[in-house]
Amino acid sequence: MTEMFSTLGTWNWLIFGFILMALELAAPGVFLFWFGLAALLVGLVSFAAHPSWQTQLLMFAVFAVAAVPIWRRLAASPSRASRSNPFLNRRAAALVGRVFTLEKPIIDGTGTVRIDDTIWRVAGPDAPAGSRVKVVRADGANLTVAAA
Repeated sequence: MTEMFSTLGTWNWLIFGFILMALELAAPGVFLFWFGLAALLVGLVSFAAHPSWQTQLLMFAVFAVAAVPIWRRLAASPSRASRSNPFLNRRAAALVGRVFTLEKPIIDGTGTVRIDDTIWRVAGPDAPAGSRVKVVRADGANLTVAAA
């Protein structure tokens, strides 16, 4: 076993790293990618310096363990898309405060309004079709309106 470790070299680490990253593509789970990256880093360090096999294994362990908090920090940070569009998965919430024209009158507290290419059900005080209403609350796909 010691003889196998003593033959560890740059190419072994690079090949091992690429194999781990390929396995990540075959069975995604995120952790094999970081082990593969750690192996590639050990291979790159082995190009510049020629550490002993014990040092190489220690570097692999340190890089693999250091990758965990880095990965957690990257995974926890909000994506650029969610910061640029805070209502991405809450379309109805983005309508609060906007004014629209009733498509069908509000009778007995229920009517409809066309917003872009969608017809939304609205609740509010009775009003004739064509009236301007302001969305005051969104609850799921139901909008509550008031006279604008």
